[in-house]
Amino acid sequence: MLKVKGDEDFMSKSSLLAKGGIYTALSVLCIYLSSIIPTTKLYVLGVASCIIPISILTTNIRNSLIVYAAASILSILLLGIRWNVFAYIIFFGSYGFIKYYIERINKLPLEILLKLIFFNLCMFIIYYIYKLLFMDVLKIKLPLAFAVIAIEFIFLICDYALTLFIAYANRRFIKRLR
Repeated sequence: MLKVKGDEDFMSKSSLLAKGGIYTALSVLCIYLSSIIPTTKLYVLGVASCIIPISILTTNIRNSLIVYAAASILSILLLGIRWNVFAYIIFFGSYGFIKYYIERINKLPLEILLKLIFFNLCMFIIYYIYKLLFMDVLKIKLPLAFAVIAIEFIFLICDYALTLFIAYANRRFIKRLR
């Protein structure tokens, strides 16, 4: 086979482009499904949040940022202004990057604190965008402090599940995708 100088670079760029397209399509599909499925909307968005960490592991941060931006823009263009699109843009899509950088600190109490700060900030932003755009404010009958603590606890469980998923995928599948 004839080897051309820079051929490896071309192959890696085309590989990044192909993987990025697949990850973008999967993300948009998950966001779309979360808007049409009558139940388990948050679960499907949670599946969409698994795509960015896989993209980081199989490509790189830069390519994963492009995947996130493309999925966000395409979702707005194809689906319009919906709560699930904003939830993906603000939290579910960006969390993979935040998790990646926070877990590089390697100090568990600080990691948990930073993740909770990010989560609470995102929930505050999502709540106010929802309130501003959709005017139908959520009516929670629980005390606010109890609701926040319960949601934070659920978030920590989901974060741990995402960690397990990433470890499993890295062990079983990522080696084949690189």
